[in-house]
Amino acid sequence: MTECAAPAAEEALLTELRRDSPPSFGAMFLARSGRTPEDVAYRRPDPAAGDGSWAPQTWADTAQAVREIAAALITLGLRPQERVAIVSATRVEWIEADFAVMCAGGATTTVYPSSSPDEVEHILTDSGSRFAFVENASHLAKVAPHVERVISFDELGELRARGREALAADPELVDRVTAAVRPDDLATLIYTSGTTGKPKGVRITHGAWVYQGLAIQAMGIVRPDDVGYLWLPLSHAFGKALLACQLSVGFEFAVDGDVSRIVQRLTEVRPTIMPAVPRIFEKVYAGVTAAVGGGLKGRLFRWAVRAGHRNPLADLLLAKVRARFGGRMRYFISGASALSPDIAAWFGAIGLPVAEGYGLTESCATTIFNRPDDPEYGTVGRPLPGTRVRIAEDGEILLSGPGLMSGYHHRDSGDVLVDGWLHTGDIGEITARGSLRVTDRKKDLIKTSNGKYVAPQLIEARFKALCPLAGHVIVHGDNRKYVTALIDLDPDEAAKRPGSDDYPAFVRSPEIVEEVSRAVDELNAGLNSWETIKKFVILDHHLDVESGILTPSMKIRRRAAEDRYRSQLDGLYQ
Repeated sequence: MTECAAPAAEEALLTELRRDSPPSFGAMFLARSGRTPEDVAYRRPDPAAGDGSWAPQTWADTAQAVREIAAALITLGLRPQERVAIVSATRVEWIEADFAVMCAGGATTTVYPSSSPDEVEHILTDSGSRFAFVENASHLAKVAPHVERVISFDELGELRARGREALAADPELVDRVTAAVRPDDLATLIYTSGTTGKPKGVRITHGAWVYQGLAIQAMGIVRPDDVGYLWLPLSHAFGKALLACQLSVGFEFAVDGDVSRIVQRLTEVRPTIMPAVPRIFEKVYAGVTAAVGGGLKGRLFRWAVRAGHRNPLADLLLAKVRARFGGRMRYFISGASALSPDIAAWFGAIGLPVAEGYGLTESCATTIFNRPDDPEYGTVGRPLPGTRVRIAEDGEILLSGPGLMSGYHHRDSGDVLVDGWLHTGDIGEITARGSLRVTDRKKDLIKTSNGKYVAPQLIEARFKALCPLAGHVIVHGDNRKYVTALIDLDPDEAAKRPGSDDYPAFVRSPEIVEEVSRAVDELNAGLNSWETIKKFVILDHHLDVESGILTPSMKIRRRAAEDRYRSQLDGLYQ
């Protein structure tokens, strides 16, 4: 099979939904707030309460904030499709600013708050952003030299007051401007992570976001009574796709970008769905399996996982694990990078299915998705209705549909968008069930000097599932006689171990080397001989964004890493 599509029932429902679809993302927001004004749209932590409670905000409250900010931007001179940057962690104000920019006819430029000053300068100047919203003083320092006006979230009260004055004089101002926005107009500029060079601006239209929301609604996997927990970066296309889905369906999001508080927040919010990245699932899996340990307790737990949550006795044990996530979780959503099939199956066995998806910034992130009620582990599922997937002769995954970018900003996209098909640069195959299995990046495939091809990302994902200590792993071996690896330990896991305060000595200790070696041996047992890791180096420091090895979205810049650690890698072949 070389092509696949969504089930026919989903395609039919999408066709029906699109008959009366709004022309823009801003119009979609205003329509949602008009239909369910008194329903809760967002919740945010309430520090004043001091008891872990969350302050609710209705769609009507949100619409008032959005209209006032939009009106202020219009009076400041924002013109159609001009860019306004947002530099902030995930919070409700980010969402309000984003919707306001689009209701004012502008386009949002998303910027990771962890981006370096050089990256911020490149994004703001390349995008031509006139204004910028920022969260704090450190963001202000990076942004201010490159835009006409900076608005701190602390100043939103003043900006909204300006907007109220404008609306008092012209009550229809925002509605009139929003109504003039067309589906093909620019809504968002999202810059790629820059793993292979300078980040490229991906131009996403209003019509693409509206399609995303309607397509996910047509899949029937999200309900109006769901409660989502949103902590993922909204500067990423994945986060923006989640907002499109929310507008279409109308459920509520609890919003807090503080990653250090996720475990605490889950018991407070008690969400029914939560999008996350594979590292979260890897850490939970490692933590639970380490906690149950061996002995009778460990044997009982492993039996319960094998028996599955549908076994009443096993479910009594597994319910304790589910309670850590608030006790109401229907399923998780995993995206951004590959998740180990073994970990996904483990979560499914304990009654917390993980629906893994796939997409690129160039396709609005959510393009292919495992249906939570029937996931095919080891795959990323079937396309959204309205999207088609094709496998080219060389194995590359090609995508077609309304969710694709209109092109790159100030760059030619002719070799990426060809005859309506997006060339993803990923290699994959379609299963008998019609699901897509992603095997690796086309440009990241390793060819050893023996002529054998190796898919490093698959091996890296498997190893992190086997080794709780592993953080980032870089499999190496292009034009080499065998495969090796650089291993960066996870900071949180390492900190739990004795001796980690002297980190260079810690990573060389016999205990740590032996633990990593056992995981490597276990990994190798399931690989072909030419794929096995013959030697490895445990790095005596952690990889970070500042060094240029990690992107702001925590992806590895593989070539940069290989260049920086060339001497260590060469040493593994001597």
